[in-house]
Amino acid sequence: MSHFDRRAFLKIGAVATFGRLPYAEVLRLRAQTRPTDVSIIHIWLAGGLSHLDTFDCKPQAPANARTPFQQISTSVAGLHFCEHLPRTARRADRFTLIRSMTHKVSAHGAAQNLVLTGHEALPTLQSPAVGSVIHKELGPRNELPPYVIFPAPRGNSARAGFLGPKYNPFSGGEANVAKYTVRDMDLPLGLDWARMEGRHSLLKLVDSKIRDWDSSGTFETLDSYYQSAFDLMRSPRAKKAFDIAQEPEKLRDAYGRTSIGQGCLLARRLVEAGVRFITVNRGDNAWDHHSQVFTNLSNDFLPELDQAFSALLDDLGSRGLLDTTLVIVTGEFGRTPEINVNAGRDHWPNCFSLVMAGAGVPAGQVWGSSDADGMFVKDNPVEVPDLIATIYKKLGVDFTKEYVSNIGRPMRISDGHPLGFLG
Repeated sequence: MSHFDRRAFLKIGAVATFGRLPYAEVLRLRAQTRPTDVSIIHIWLAGGLSHLDTFDCKPQAPANARTPFQQISTSVAGLHFCEHLPRTARRADRFTLIRSMTHKVSAHGAAQNLVLTGHEALPTLQSPAVGSVIHKELGPRNELPPYVIFPAPRGNSARAGFLGPKYNPFSGGEANVAKYTVRDMDLPLGLDWARMEGRHSLLKLVDSKIRDWDSSGTFETLDSYYQSAFDLMRSPRAKKAFDIAQEPEKLRDAYGRTSIGQGCLLARRLVEAGVRFITVNRGDNAWDHHSQVFTNLSNDFLPELDQAFSALLDDLGSRGLLDTTLVIVTGEFGRTPEINVNAGRDHWPNCFSLVMAGAGVPAGQVWGSSDADGMFVKDNPVEVPDLIATIYKKLGVDFTKEYVSNIGRPMRISDGHPLGFLG
């Protein structure tokens, strides 16, 4: 029996078909075993979030390391966050907090490459970003691009690497602007669709005549770009998905009129429209607080993150989307326990925090811990490749699959193993 509802349940008989299970339990089991088509929203804190001033404060640390922020209680007994994350604290029972992320890469570019691709950077090989792998393995759900970044991809780590430009992310632009629109989704002034169709047909004809001469795959990539752009321009679904003005002003205010706030709201719209992977960030290395870390966090960065993340959880939950949407909040590393002479903290990959919610991730869970100063992992270390393998598994992607790179080198899409505690 491939489908049943309450009427069928009563008609056939609970005992005969399901033993002594009540109907509610049957529905619960069905929900657990039903395959899901998961989307990802990655709130990317490029530059490195200070774990010691947010999710893993150390009030007993020495004065040269201790955060000036007060701790506040959360909705999880015994768990405390910094005072500038009050909304997130009230929703701690909806996500897993990992306090034991760790790696050994302290430079921005290489660390971002590790977190965004799951692989350490190599001078001869650019690994594809997770979003690009998902694009290749699962493909688009419709005419919308499978992989979108707000405002724009920064550096090669967020791109497709040796998979080729066909799998690069689509740039959504800066979301927090008046009358937001996506660039080049409308016809140029003075051009109608009849002329556009004619040009498109002519382009296809010319390409078909010379494609056989192309051994580099350039024309295939260009064709993919042109077709994607053409589909977007013709698509009412795409125009609607990116039309943030359709959202009530009250909801837009709830997310916050900020880059991350409006980016997260657009991400939710894109999840509804069928986009698989959306990255939202504030800008290149914006969280790299080598000076005035406490002022920057308390006055600007943490209120923005707190408002956007909490509103996103509420919004996804109210729409029934959180069960099939994985939300990840992380930077590429943490910050040093010692406060430097400029009242800032420097790069620290040895121990940092990460938040994950939705898509079957256990709620209200804290995994791992750091030592007394927040300098090193105390227990249950989590390596980046294992996290990436977990993400692939949740999406139904074979994390053991191998690609052959442009230099003929075989490479597994993940060198890690899925983490059981993430569901």
